[in-house]
Amino acid sequence: MDEGKLIISTSPHVRDPINTRRIMCHVIAALAPVTVYALVIHGLSALWVLLASIAGAMLGDFSMQKGRRLPVTLDDCSALLTGLLLALTMPPKLPWWVAGVAGLAATVLGKQMFGGLGHNIFNPALVGRAVAFVSWPGYFAAGYAKSAAIGIANTAAHKTIQAAVDVASGASPLAAMKIVYDPSTSPIGPGGVPRGIVASTYYKPLLLANPWGCIGEVSALLLILGGIYLVATRVIGWRITVFYVGTVAALTAITGRDPLFYILAGGLLIGAVFMATDYTTSPLARRGKIVYGIGLGVVTWLLRFWSNNPEGVMFAILFMNALVPLIDRYIMPRRYGRVKEAEEAVRT
Repeated sequence: MDEGKLIISTSPHVRDPINTRRIMCHVIAALAPVTVYALVIHGLSALWVLLASIAGAMLGDFSMQKGRRLPVTLDDCSALLTGLLLALTMPPKLPWWVAGVAGLAATVLGKQMFGGLGHNIFNPALVGRAVAFVSWPGYFAAGYAKSAAIGIANTAAHKTIQAAVDVASGASPLAAMKIVYDPSTSPIGPGGVPRGIVASTYYKPLLLANPWGCIGEVSALLLILGGIYLVATRVIGWRITVFYVGTVAALTAITGRDPLFYILAGGLLIGAVFMATDYTTSPLARRGKIVYGIGLGVVTWLLRFWSNNPEGVMFAILFMNALVPLIDRYIMPRRYGRVKEAEEAVRT
């Protein structure tokens, strides 16, 4: 042996070629089609929200790392991804400064306050959104657009839905559907039930061209394709997403509602694919991921049908993030080389 090549170091001794930057770039690539399409649909207003959110997130990371005299790691693209994810959960007409403050809060409060990347308890993008949502609810309510680009899919279904959305004060299809099932929540009183609106009329617009929701809700089809890409490249696993969406669908069907509509509408898909699967804020063990996914589905279902909030995905993920340490405590991954006690007994 050539003694000159002997290296003594602590583990790990075998490293995977994939690194943080590559993982972040994969996720950004998966989000690129829906981001570009959203800018086509919503125009300049969405672009300002996107730029402000990313700038705020990167400024938060930079300032905190400089303040703590740590190496600046903007080149790992994690702050860029946080800002992008945050922007996709924002209404397209939101004032740019609200998006900027939300981006700043995402990386300062959601990530750096806990010690930086890999140490955060909650999803940073959703922390930023929660801060903005609670601080300026009026801007969120008024931030949903009637896009001029609706002509891309300007069908009779779109016109019918637009009439329903108008009744719901310009809110999302989920808000309009909430009025259908609970007329007392209508802003113009119990008589303000949208006419001619059923869940199935939403399928095509929600899949192909949804101008009413947040920026990232513009096409469920592009979000699904992005999720397939991430699973195929093994950037994320399938368990959390499948059990999350499956639980919402099953409970929605049991409640007597249309499960497909409640899967396609709102932020369920972007949350289930791109946020709930965050490595740091999700359980380690496979069985833990299943428990986590089911818990997300139950909380989302409860919030959507038995609270004033027609969405529920943001609070469901933040709530389940807080339970991840508890899940990891009782559902641990099996250690390498561990043999079950029964097998050990047979051998002895």
